[in-house]
Amino acid sequence: MKRYQEILDALYEVLTPFANEANKQLSEETELVADLDIDSVRLLELLMEIEDHMDISIPLNVLPDINTVRDLAVSLQELSE
Repeated sequence: MKRYQEILDALYEVLTPFANEANKQLSEETELVADLDIDSVRLLELLMEIEDHMDISIPLNVLPDINTVRDLAVSLQELSE
């Protein structure tokens, strides 16, 4: 089981290129679509990168509940338990 902060740090690492492109600062409140301009194709690419980086499988049915970096971190923490 990974701690929330470890997951958050890993997400920041993966999301930094998206934030740089959108010229935004990352925080737990950062909205993936609105702030980082991540469309559906890029979202799937992002999920695959997170899965590879964190060695976890993310089911697509959790996507509707994920809006912010915090939402994603919480979902990943639940999946890792």
